[in-house]
Amino acid sequence: MNVINKLFINLLIILLLVGLTVSCAPLGAQPKGWSGVVVADDALFLGSMEGKLVAIDVSHHNRLWSDVPLETSTPAATFGCAAPAMGVAVYGTPAVSGDLVYVGGYNGKIYAFSSSSGASRWVYPREGNLQPIVGGPVVAQGKVYFGCSDGKVYALDANTGDKQWEFETGDKIWATPAIHDDMLYIGSFDKKLYALDAITGEEKWGKPFETQGAIACTPLVYNNTVYFGSFDRYFYAVNATNGDPIWQFPVEDEAENRPEKWFWVKPVVYNNTIYAGNLDGKVYALDAETGNEVVEAIDLESPISSSPVLINNAVIIATEAGKVYSLDTGTNQIKPLANVEEKTCAPLFASEGVVYVHTQQPETLYALNAETGVTLWSLPLSSK
Repeated sequence: MNVINKLFINLLIILLLVGLTVSCAPLGAQPKGWSGVVVADDALFLGSMEGKLVAIDVSHHNRLWSDVPLETSTPAATFGCAAPAMGVAVYGTPAVSGDLVYVGGYNGKIYAFSSSSGASRWVYPREGNLQPIVGGPVVAQGKVYFGCSDGKVYALDANTGDKQWEFETGDKIWATPAIHDDMLYIGSFDKKLYALDAITGEEKWGKPFETQGAIACTPLVYNNTVYFGSFDRYFYAVNATNGDPIWQFPVEDEAENRPEKWFWVKPVVYNNTIYAGNLDGKVYALDAETGNEVVEAIDLESPISSSPVLINNAVIIATEAGKVYSLDTGTNQIKPLANVEEKTCAPLFASEGVVYVHTQQPETLYALNAETGVTLWSLPLSSK
């Protein structure tokens, strides 16, 4: 590959990543975030595009308490005119454990709030900021884990926010960690997948697993195997214990480094079949043991940047165009479920037969019946 082609490929990577980090908005726009939702004890939590933590009563479909703004910053004045304060973009899905809800901000801070009142409990770091946090936090074993754009994985005490350990990779991290037993798995823009001891932060494999592209996909751990996609247009299966390769699946047109064929979202698994969405608008159904296609790739004709969910033996998938589909895992046939007709980039969430869809432009939260696609309720999130 000549120098011009390499420069062109790098430019494509930069343009796509910038586009994704402004929440599917035009290049150069202020980051707004695309937080997924999480449900715990009949309460639903998510980060709004205004940079606020929103808590909703699932039974009554109203707010539990007033939206809580994350720390805001005011840009420097230009030519004597003060600029308005900006909200903190929230890209990762909040995590809930006990009486606390945890949120990562694009301003480089992790927040812990009371899940019953929204009161602030702690923030990390106490002073200053890390680099942007894009992936969501994960809570396990009394710790909060997250990756950061400074290339480090952090573990904090879940009750106090005190740092327990940090591990440095070779480039920025946008993925959410996956915790399985005492292991943490996470990918980096240095094109490597890492396996760390969740207690100590020590690297467990002799060396990380290397790919040919950045990794922003949250891994899936199933049957002692780690499944994940990369920006090199391959989907991988790796031994969870030692990091040895098991198989890799290539997206067609291998000779072309096309950004629209990258794996971005976390896959799901059912009955030994891996379902992986791709920015090319296709869902790939792969045999978990061999990596062979179970059926021909299903083309939904719009990028898939929203992580799918499994509910009632069906995989629910949303495209950026706002169309929601249900894939029958028994027949691998897909059918339209709903069309919210709004930009959808946030991960889906499913609970008790309901699929939650967080859309942009205008920002709305939809609760859909997972079987019929009927909108059970919807709630505008903008305060304007």
